Amino acid sequence: MSKQQACQAEACELQACLNKNTYAPEKCDDQLRKLYECCQRMYDSKTGDAANGGNESTACPMPSVVKRWLKDHPASGGKG
Repeated sequence: MSKQQACQAEACELQACLNKNTYAPEKCDDQLRKLYECCQRMYDSKTGDAANGGNESTACPMPSVVKRWLKDHPASGGKG
């Protein structure tokens, strides 16, 4: 899979969910988490080659946004 396609499936699932739930985007939290976790895995696998493109994807926000969102929205861990 090319860099540009990384996490594309997750981004498409999120977009479809948002289109379906226009007035209730909170119903798409699972898809958003999947996208950001995919992006984080991609960034974690980075080989330090940022000058030559590194690990990037058109589906992912910049690394600091992903990291902050995941920190601010910890996984529930099966609470309930």
